[in-house]
Amino acid sequence: MPELRFLGRLVRNLGRGTRLGFPTANLETDSTVPEGIYIGYANVNGEKLPALIFSGAPITFNEKEHRIEVYLLDFEGDLQVEELEITLIKKIRDNQKFESKELLIVQMKEDERVAREYFRRV
Repeated sequence: MPELRFLGRLVRNLGRGTRLGFPTANLETDSTVPEGIYIGYANVNGEKLPALIFSGAPITFNEKEHRIEVYLLDFEGDLQVEELEITLIKKIRDNQKFESKELLIVQMKEDERVAREYFRRV
């Protein structure tokens, strides 16, 4: 997959990512990003931060609206920006529905492990 870059404006959402243990920045963008879970980077105030990016509808929660959520690895605090520039590097899996939020969390931890392994090698 060639790198895909896009700009997104931060928007508030339900806070579900934080409750699941993965606080995300929710983006509003005109870019058409295929559904899936991606390894990539977010440019925050000129700093390139490693990230996991979800693109799609949160079908585990029976939602149909497409969204983009960015989980910044090792970032704590509040983002003090209005927009994020995102670079998608590699798709690691398709969007899928899980039978429970607990099973989703197990998969999210595995996605994070895969991403950290990737960033250790680059």
